[in-house]
Amino acid sequence: FEWSIRTNEVWKTRYGELVSYATEFGNANVPQNFPQNPSLGRWVSRQRTRYKKFKNGNELCGITTYQIQLLNNIGFEWRINSTYSADSWDDRYNESVSYVEDFGHARVPQKSALGCWMEQQRKQYKKN
Repeated sequence: FEWSIRTNEVWKTRYGELVSYATEFGNANVPQNFPQNPSLGRWVSRQRTRYKKFKNGNELCGITTYQIQLLNNIGFEWRINSTYSADSWDDRYNESVSYVEDFGHARVPQKSALGCWMEQQRKQYKKN
């Protein structure tokens, strides 16, 4: 029982770090190899894996419906797709504009959802 208490405390700690990340960066898409907090990046990846198991009916997946709700409340993306709808494209574009306004450059970490999107846009531009 001590183990589950410790696990719950770690989850709360990482969730708090994720909320801070979302506040700072405008999304909850922490890159898996996030240099400022590698543990957070790995934790986010584990949540996606656990959620996938949850959706497949695995009752011992390691994530609760309450935790899923908390993550949903901050805009957590369960699947990071490489294809986007028109609305998604506009959202990513607006996110990139905000990033440039906040950081003064468009060199977004490529491991993030926005970074992947921007890399795709650069490739498309070079093709045309």
